Amino acid sequence: MILELNTRERAIIDRLSEDGAVSVAGLAKELGYSEVTIRGDLKLLEEKGWISRTRGGAAPALHRSILERQRIFPERKNAIARAAAELVNNGDVIMIEAGTTTALIARHLAGKRDVHIVTNSTLVFSYGRTNPGLQITMTGGEFRRPTESLVGPIALETISRLNVRLAFVGTDGFTLARGMTTHLVEGAEIVKAMRAHAGTTVLTADSSKYGRTGFANVLPLSAVDLILTDEDLDAAAAAELEAAGIQVRRAGVAVETV
Repeated sequence: MILELNTRERAIIDRLSEDGAVSVAGLAKELGYSEVTIRGDLKLLEEKGWISRTRGGAAPALHRSILERQRIFPERKNAIARAAAELVNNGDVIMIEAGTTTALIARHLAGKRDVHIVTNSTLVFSYGRTNPGLQITMTGGEFRRPTESLVGPIALETISRLNVRLAFVGTDGFTLARGMTTHLVEGAEIVKAMRAHAGTTVLTADSSKYGRTGFANVLPLSAVDLILTDEDLDAAAAAELEAAGIQVRRAGVAVETV
């Protein structure tokens, strides 16, 4: 997660998200550090899974679109993910849909025991694979690098065979009139399948997505049990949602276990 990087590492990731590749010499000149220092930074970033080193430089380990989305409102996304993780109990079986906010939930499950995650997100696997308290089942399916997700018939078939207590899903935009929407039709099918096989469905979305409309309809907001967003959601928007009978919680406010 961007917040866990130091200032120089963030500057390198920012440059990668803009240019797609960087050179040691170019970074040293731009950032004002020695090439030895930059090489050390690149080595650490590779160990953290952010980059792949190349001859004389580095390339991003993640698709540029993922890097760009991770840079947007990281504090909000982190707060939402932390609040979402608080809803998970020891011994739970949960689903986590692909997304930069949803994936962070896996990072905040440290200290939980015997949690089984079903996911179509390779980011969730990357974030959670070293946690001994987590068991991770990948759905399989066709890999979509721009979203670090697995989609298609195989993913849907896997989800259809399983039942969980909680499903955490994301969205590209949500409004009362259009509900949840996304730019990826295949992703919409994943969300619908997870919702159908979960006791409780939680939409995790930062407040900037309220009022936005994506290409494909996913679900009406009434189809989710809880919208978990951040404290920057406009009070009028929160009141509008709650007046429609939709439960909304803003990260930073105490939440009760679902």
